[in-house]
Amino acid sequence: MTLHWEGEAEDARAAAAAAADHDELVAHTTGEVIRLGNEFAEIVVRRVETRNGARLLVESPKSGQWVALCPLELEALTWQNTETFSAMIGHPFGPLVPAEEES
Repeated sequence: MTLHWEGEAEDARAAAAAAADHDELVAHTTGEVIRLGNEFAEIVVRRVETRNGARLLVESPKSGQWVALCPLELEALTWQNTETFSAMIGHPFGPLVPAEEES
């Protein structure tokens, strides 16, 4: 007997699409890969070229999560205060502001 769950096929398709997007970004890496870590976390940062310009691909090898940030999104990090980052760390593995449900 194999267990299945509602939305399993959609989850599998979304995971496959995300993996393909990630692989495409990694294929367009320029320059050296940067690894940063301490006793709490490790990240890998790559500069990647996209059809919309350069992005920084920030990955967490431990969780497998990643994000590609444009220069404006990166600049927005500089606008934040310590409390913003504390709130993000206080709610790990999810967004600080939930996405709106698609209709």
